[in-house]
Amino acid sequence: MKKHLILGLFIATLAGCATNPITGKQNLNFVSNSELFPTSFQQYSTFLTENKVITGTADAKRVDLVGSKIKAAAEKYLAYLGQSQYLKDYRWEYKLVDNKEVNAWCLPGGKIVVYSGILPVTQNESGLATVMGHEVSHALANHGAQRMSAAQLQSIGGAVLDAATSSKSAQTKEIFSQAYGMGTEVGVMLPFSRSNESEADKIGLTLMAIAGYNPDDALAFWTRMSSNSGAAGTPEFMSTHPSDATRIANLKSLIPEAKATALKVGIIK
Repeated sequence: MKKHLILGLFIATLAGCATNPITGKQNLNFVSNSELFPTSFQQYSTFLTENKVITGTADAKRVDLVGSKIKAAAEKYLAYLGQSQYLKDYRWEYKLVDNKEVNAWCLPGGKIVVYSGILPVTQNESGLATVMGHEVSHALANHGAQRMSAAQLQSIGGAVLDAATSSKSAQTKEIFSQAYGMGTEVGVMLPFSRSNESEADKIGLTLMAIAGYNPDDALAFWTRMSSNSGAAGTPEFMSTHPSDATRIANLKSLIPEAKATALKVGIIK
């Protein structure tokens, strides 16, 4: 029984690997876009009906403008990579929502929300392009599907552990269970999420460069975000995001590549 569960876990891991066209990497993914997008679109529609969408203002128009430019950049980049068909089921949409939270997000399939609370930090068009490029990159890299798949695998691993400790005492099983939960969260799930963030930063810089924005401006935005969040915070090894210092250092090293890629795509002259 234990061997069968372990074999099943191994087979599921192999079967769940797929190559993402924008990163070129093999990633864990049990969920196809055809399965994910309809749910994503429905969730987006529901969210918009339950929240106040801001329309007609200068800020709303700016969100729409930057969203359109990032969309066009994504299409040009995928065409450059020979992967134009990857976006055929995307249904792009960009909305500004009245919410004091400093946040923005993009659901799978290109459904974007920017909260009004982040606008004082973005300050300008390039700051907004930094945010929207980053969030779109999460969708393009299939990070939502990857996290769902990782959670499924974590659940399977828990079943394997339960079977392996079935003959142990209740106290021993509890110790193993707690160790597994902490080990997979800190050792796998959190670094997995941090790697997603760093990957979205990299792709986002490229998208904003292709869209005609200076990726150097991303440094100013993330510096403002760092000041906004304050000096105290969760230690990086216990966080789903890189520390501010780590992120800014990574961005500095990635900017030349983003500019070079935009030149190759032929947008920046």
